[in-house]
Amino acid sequence: MLINGQTQVIAHIGFPTHTFKSPMIYNPYFEAAGVNALVVPFSSQAAVYPDFLRSVFTCENVIGALVTMPHKVTTIGLVDRLTPTALVAGSCNAVRRGTDGKLEGDMFDGEGFVRGVRRKGFAPEGKSALVVGSGGVGSAIAASLAAAGVARLALFDLNSASADALAGRLREHYPALTVETGSNDPVGFDLVVNATPMGMNANDPMPMDVARIAPETFVGEVVLQSETTAFLAAAKERGCKVQVGTDMLFEQIPVYLEYFGLPSTTAEHLREVAQIRY
Repeated sequence: MLINGQTQVIAHIGFPTHTFKSPMIYNPYFEAAGVNALVVPFSSQAAVYPDFLRSVFTCENVIGALVTMPHKVTTIGLVDRLTPTALVAGSCNAVRRGTDGKLEGDMFDGEGFVRGVRRKGFAPEGKSALVVGSGGVGSAIAASLAAAGVARLALFDLNSASADALAGRLREHYPALTVETGSNDPVGFDLVVNATPMGMNANDPMPMDVARIAPETFVGEVVLQSETTAFLAAAKERGCKVQVGTDMLFEQIPVYLEYFGLPSTTAEHLREVAQIRY
Protein backbone atom coordinates (compact mmCIF):
# COMPACT_ATOMS: atom_id res chain seq x y z
CA MET A 1 0.00 0.00 0.00
CA LEU A 2 1.34 3.42 -1.00
CA ILE A 3 1.41 5.91 1.88
CA ASN A 4 2.26 9.48 0.94
CA GLY A 5 1.46 13.09 1.76
CA GLN A 6 -2.06 12.75 0.36
CA THR A 7 -3.02 9.68 2.45
CA GLN A 8 -6.20 10.18 4.45
CA VAL A 9 -6.14 8.63 7.92
CA ILE A 10 -8.95 7.09 9.95
CA ALA A 11 -7.92 6.69 13.59
CA HIS A 12 -9.10 3.44 15.20
CA ILE A 13 -9.13 4.28 18.90
CA GLY A 14 -9.59 1.90 21.83
CA PHE A 15 -7.87 -0.15 24.50
CA PRO A 16 -6.57 -2.78 24.25
CA THR A 17 -5.87 -2.92 20.51
CA HIS A 18 -4.81 -6.58 20.18
CA THR A 19 -8.36 -7.63 19.25
CA PHE A 20 -8.79 -5.00 16.50
CA LYS A 21 -9.98 -6.51 13.21
CA SER A 22 -11.11 -3.40 11.32
CA PRO A 23 -7.66 -2.54 9.88
CA MET A 24 -7.55 -6.02 8.32
CA ILE A 25 -10.81 -5.27 6.51
CA TYR A 26 -10.53 -1.58 5.60
CA ASN A 27 -6.90 -1.49 4.50
CA PRO A 28 -7.03 -4.45 2.06
CA TYR A 29 -10.16 -2.88 0.56
CA PHE A 30 -8.45 0.53 0.20
CA GLU A 31 -5.47 -1.10 -1.51
CA ALA A 32 -7.61 -3.17 -3.87
CA ALA A 33 -9.83 -0.19 -4.76
CA GLY A 34 -6.96 2.28 -5.13
CA VAL A 35 -8.27 4.50 -2.32
CA ASN A 36 -5.49 6.53 -0.73
CA ALA A 37 -6.64 6.03 2.85
CA LEU A 38 -5.48 4.07 5.87
CA VAL A 39 -6.98 2.85 9.15
CA VAL A 40 -4.42 3.10 11.97
CA PRO A 41 -4.93 1.60 15.47
CA PHE A 42 -4.30 3.93 18.41
CA SER A 43 -4.07 2.44 21.91
CA SER A 44 -5.57 5.09 24.17
CA GLN A 45 -6.53 4.44 27.78
CA ALA A 46 -9.53 6.12 29.39
CA ALA A 47 -7.62 8.75 31.39
CA VAL A 48 -6.07 10.36 28.30
CA TYR A 49 -8.75 9.58 25.72
CA PRO A 50 -10.70 12.89 25.83
CA ASP A 51 -7.56 14.93 25.14
CA PHE A 52 -6.37 12.43 22.53
CA LEU A 53 -9.64 12.46 20.57
CA ARG A 54 -9.58 16.23 20.31
CA SER A 55 -5.89 16.37 19.42
CA VAL A 56 -6.08 13.71 16.70
CA PHE A 57 -8.64 15.82 14.84
CA THR A 58 -6.22 18.76 14.75
CA CYS A 59 -4.40 16.74 12.07
CA GLU A 60 -5.82 17.86 8.73
CA ASN A 61 -5.34 14.46 7.08
CA VAL A 62 -7.40 12.67 9.77
CA ILE A 63 -10.87 12.35 8.23
CA GLY A 64 -12.51 10.31 10.95
CA ALA A 65 -12.27 8.04 13.93
CA LEU A 66 -13.54 4.55 14.62
CA VAL A 67 -14.20 4.40 18.36
CA THR A 68 -14.32 1.13 20.26
CA MET A 69 -14.14 -0.21 23.84
CA PRO A 70 -13.96 1.36 26.35
CA HIS A 71 -14.64 4.79 24.85
CA LYS A 72 -18.01 4.57 23.05
CA VAL A 73 -20.06 5.97 25.92
CA THR A 74 -17.50 8.62 26.87
CA THR A 75 -17.46 9.92 23.29
CA ILE A 76 -21.09 11.08 23.65
CA GLY A 77 -19.87 13.95 25.81
CA LEU A 78 -16.86 14.82 23.65
CA VAL A 79 -18.46 15.69 20.30
CA ASP A 80 -20.46 18.74 19.29
CA ARG A 81 -23.32 17.02 17.43
CA LEU A 82 -24.95 13.59 17.66
CA THR A 83 -27.46 11.73 15.52
CA PRO A 84 -30.73 10.45 17.07
CA THR A 85 -29.38 6.88 16.88
CA ALA A 86 -26.36 7.80 18.98
CA LEU A 87 -28.54 9.67 21.47
CA VAL A 88 -30.84 6.68 22.01
CA ALA A 89 -27.89 4.29 22.21
CA GLY A 90 -26.07 6.62 24.59
CA SER A 91 -22.85 5.74 22.77
CA CYS A 92 -20.89 6.72 19.70
CA ASN A 93 -18.49 4.74 17.50
CA ALA A 94 -17.93 7.08 14.56
CA VAL A 95 -16.60 10.63 14.67
CA ARG A 96 -15.88 13.02 11.82
CA ARG A 97 -15.12 16.70 11.37
CA GLY A 98 -18.14 18.61 10.03
CA THR A 99 -17.98 21.26 7.32
CA ASP A 100 -17.91 23.91 10.07
CA GLY A 101 -15.06 22.16 11.88
CA LYS A 102 -17.27 20.81 14.68
CA LEU A 103 -17.01 17.14 15.65
CA GLU A 104 -19.99 14.99 14.69
CA GLY A 105 -20.79 11.57 16.16
CA ASP A 106 -22.89 8.61 15.06
CA MET A 107 -23.37 4.96 16.02
CA PHE A 108 -23.33 2.10 13.50
CA ASP A 109 -22.77 -1.04 15.63
CA GLY A 110 -26.48 -1.71 16.00
CA GLU A 111 -27.22 -1.25 12.32
CA GLY A 112 -24.40 -3.62 11.43
CA PHE A 113 -25.69 -6.23 13.86
CA VAL A 114 -29.29 -6.04 12.61
CA ARG A 115 -28.23 -6.16 8.96
CA GLY A 116 -26.25 -9.28 9.75
CA VAL A 117 -29.04 -11.22 11.46
CA ARG A 118 -31.46 -10.26 8.71
CA ARG A 119 -29.10 -11.73 6.12
CA LYS A 120 -29.11 -14.95 8.10
CA GLY A 121 -32.90 -15.15 8.03
CA PHE A 122 -33.81 -13.69 11.43
CA ALA A 123 -36.54 -11.03 11.13
CA PRO A 124 -36.64 -8.88 14.31
CA GLU A 125 -40.20 -7.62 13.80
CA GLY A 126 -42.47 -8.76 16.63
CA LYS A 127 -39.75 -10.93 18.23
CA SER A 128 -38.28 -11.00 21.73
CA ALA A 129 -34.60 -10.29 22.42
CA LEU A 130 -32.21 -10.40 25.37
CA VAL A 131 -29.13 -8.18 25.17
CA VAL A 132 -26.53 -8.87 27.87
CA GLY A 133 -24.27 -5.85 28.25
CA SER A 134 -25.47 -2.23 28.25
CA GLY A 135 -22.22 -0.53 27.34
CA GLY A 136 -21.55 1.12 24.00
CA VAL A 137 -22.12 -1.83 21.69
CA GLY A 138 -24.95 -3.36 23.72
CA SER A 139 -26.82 -0.05 23.85
CA ALA A 140 -26.40 0.38 20.11
CA ILE A 141 -27.72 -3.10 19.37
CA ALA A 142 -30.68 -2.57 21.69
CA ALA A 143 -31.50 0.75 20.03
CA SER A 144 -31.35 -0.76 16.54
CA LEU A 145 -33.43 -3.79 17.55
CA ALA A 146 -36.07 -1.42 18.90
CA ALA A 147 -36.01 0.54 15.64
CA ALA A 148 -36.28 -2.74 13.72
CA GLY A 149 -39.54 -3.60 15.48
CA VAL A 150 -38.88 -6.12 18.25
CA ALA A 151 -41.86 -6.39 20.59
CA ARG A 152 -40.02 -7.31 23.81
CA LEU A 153 -36.50 -6.33 24.79
CA ALA A 154 -34.71 -7.44 27.95
CA LEU A 155 -31.50 -5.77 29.11
CA PHE A 156 -28.93 -6.99 31.61
CA ASP A 157 -25.69 -5.51 32.86
CA LEU A 158 -23.64 -6.09 35.99
CA ASN A 159 -23.89 -2.30 36.33
CA SER A 160 -27.66 -2.20 36.81
CA ALA A 161 -27.71 1.60 36.55
CA SER A 162 -26.40 1.34 32.99
CA ALA A 163 -29.16 -1.09 31.98
CA ASP A 164 -31.82 1.02 33.71
CA ALA A 165 -30.65 4.20 31.96
CA LEU A 166 -30.78 2.47 28.56
CA ALA A 167 -34.25 1.14 29.37
CA GLY A 168 -35.39 4.67 30.14
CA ARG A 169 -34.16 6.02 26.81
CA LEU A 170 -35.80 3.15 24.95
CA ARG A 171 -39.15 3.66 26.69
CA GLU A 172 -39.01 7.36 25.87
CA HIS A 173 -38.44 6.80 22.15
CA TYR A 174 -40.37 3.53 21.73
CA PRO A 175 -43.38 3.69 24.10
CA ALA A 176 -45.02 0.58 22.58
CA LEU A 177 -41.95 -1.57 23.27
CA THR A 178 -41.93 -3.86 26.32
CA VAL A 179 -38.60 -3.25 28.07
CA GLU A 180 -37.33 -5.37 30.97
CA THR A 181 -34.18 -5.25 33.10
CA GLY A 182 -32.54 -7.27 35.86
CA SER A 183 -32.08 -10.78 34.47
CA ASN A 184 -29.76 -12.53 32.00
CA ASP A 185 -31.89 -15.70 31.88
CA PRO A 186 -32.20 -16.57 28.15
CA VAL A 187 -35.31 -18.73 28.51
CA GLY A 188 -38.16 -17.68 26.22
CA PHE A 189 -36.25 -15.33 23.89
CA ASP A 190 -36.08 -15.52 20.11
CA LEU A 191 -32.71 -13.75 20.06
CA VAL A 192 -29.97 -13.53 22.69
CA VAL A 193 -26.85 -11.39 22.34
CA ASN A 194 -23.56 -11.28 24.21
CA ALA A 195 -22.64 -7.60 24.10
CA THR A 196 -20.10 -7.84 26.94
CA PRO A 197 -16.30 -8.28 26.77
CA MET A 198 -16.70 -11.81 28.17
CA GLY A 199 -14.81 -14.05 25.77
CA MET A 200 -11.94 -11.68 25.05
CA ASN A 201 -9.72 -13.55 27.48
CA ALA A 202 -9.23 -17.23 28.25
CA ASN A 203 -11.31 -18.59 31.12
CA ASP A 204 -13.83 -15.72 30.99
CA PRO A 205 -17.20 -16.75 32.41
CA MET A 206 -20.16 -17.21 30.09
CA PRO A 207 -22.38 -14.12 29.76
CA MET A 208 -25.46 -16.26 30.49
CA ASP A 209 -26.42 -19.87 31.25
CA VAL A 210 -26.04 -21.46 27.81
CA ALA A 211 -27.83 -24.61 28.97
CA ARG A 212 -31.02 -22.54 29.23
CA ILE A 213 -30.88 -21.31 25.62
CA ALA A 214 -33.42 -23.09 23.42
CA PRO A 215 -32.10 -24.70 20.20
CA GLU A 216 -34.40 -22.49 18.10
CA THR A 217 -32.99 -19.30 19.61
CA PHE A 218 -30.74 -17.15 17.40
CA VAL A 219 -27.51 -16.26 19.22
CA GLY A 220 -25.32 -13.24 18.48
CA GLU A 221 -21.83 -12.29 19.61
CA VAL A 222 -19.79 -9.05 19.51
CA VAL A 223 -16.42 -10.31 20.79
CA LEU A 224 -13.73 -10.37 18.06
CA GLN A 225 -10.99 -12.28 19.88
CA SER A 226 -11.77 -15.41 17.83
CA GLU A 227 -14.30 -16.14 15.12
CA THR A 228 -16.10 -18.75 17.22
CA THR A 229 -15.92 -17.78 20.87
CA ALA A 230 -16.54 -20.27 23.66
CA PHE A 231 -20.03 -18.80 24.02
CA LEU A 232 -20.87 -19.30 20.34
CA ALA A 233 -19.36 -22.79 20.33
CA ALA A 234 -21.60 -23.75 23.25
CA ALA A 235 -24.65 -22.25 21.53
CA LYS A 236 -23.89 -24.12 18.31
CA GLU A 237 -23.64 -27.36 20.28
CA ARG A 238 -27.21 -26.72 21.38
CA GLY A 239 -28.26 -26.38 17.74
CA CYS A 240 -28.61 -22.61 17.65
CA LYS A 241 -28.03 -20.46 14.59
CA VAL A 242 -25.33 -17.90 15.39
CA GLN A 243 -23.77 -14.66 14.22
CA VAL A 244 -20.05 -14.10 14.84
CA GLY A 245 -18.61 -10.79 15.96
CA THR A 246 -16.95 -9.94 12.65
CA ASP A 247 -20.29 -10.13 10.82
CA MET A 248 -21.32 -6.93 12.57
CA LEU A 249 -18.12 -5.30 11.32
CA PHE A 250 -18.57 -6.27 7.70
CA GLU A 251 -22.17 -5.11 7.60
CA GLN A 252 -21.48 -1.65 9.02
CA ILE A 253 -18.32 -0.78 7.11
CA PRO A 254 -20.13 0.31 3.90
CA VAL A 255 -22.07 2.81 6.03
CA TYR A 256 -18.87 4.02 7.66
CA LEU A 257 -17.23 4.58 4.28
CA GLU A 258 -20.12 6.76 3.16
CA TYR A 259 -20.02 8.64 6.47
CA PHE A 260 -16.33 9.47 5.97
CA GLY A 261 -16.86 10.51 2.34
CA LEU A 262 -14.93 7.58 0.86
CA PRO A 263 -15.92 5.24 -2.01
CA SER A 264 -18.17 2.55 -0.55
CA THR A 265 -18.65 -1.12 -1.39
CA THR A 266 -20.59 -4.19 -0.26
CA ALA A 267 -20.14 -6.49 2.71
CA GLU A 268 -19.58 -9.35 0.26
CA HIS A 269 -16.68 -7.60 -1.47
CA LEU A 270 -15.14 -6.69 1.88
CA ARG A 271 -15.18 -10.36 2.86
CA GLU A 272 -13.44 -11.27 -0.41
CA VAL A 273 -10.50 -8.92 0.14
CA ALA A 274 -10.24 -8.99 3.96
CA GLN A 275 -7.11 -10.40 5.58
CA ILE A 276 -8.43 -11.12 9.07
CA ARG A 277 -6.11 -13.00 11.41
CA TYR A 278 -6.85 -14.37 14.91
